[in-house]
Amino acid sequence: QVQLVESGGGLVQPGGSLRLSCAVSGTIFSIYPMGWYRQAPGKQRELVASITSGGWKHYADSVKGRFTIDKNNGKNEVYLQMSSLKPEDTAVYYCNRGSFDGSFAPLSYWGQGTQVTVSS
Repeated sequence: QVQLVESGGGLVQPGGSLRLSCAVSGTIFSIYPMGWYRQAPGKQRELVASITSGGWKHYADSVKGRFTIDKNNGKNEVYLQMSSLKPEDTAVYYCNRGSFDGSFAPLSYWGQGTQVTVSS
């Protein structure tokens, strides 16, 4: 059974940094590309970063150069290092299976997410 547990969100000033973590149980971690998604109020959930099982990383244009996705295979964890944060990065962040080419849609199960608020 898959479990996704996100953590690390909080309130940060513009220009600040946060590191999100996602603990993944189940086999999806080693088989599929994993991604970080976010959903801002009134907007659709969007994929912002993904990492393949082989470690290839891809980013949405809106976060490229500011966010870095990584993973620890031994711990079954995925991370999102966010820097130079902007108010428009404010959203609930989730991890799930994902790839930008659409080959791997997210699972129907979602964790609780972690709130990131960027405000002065």
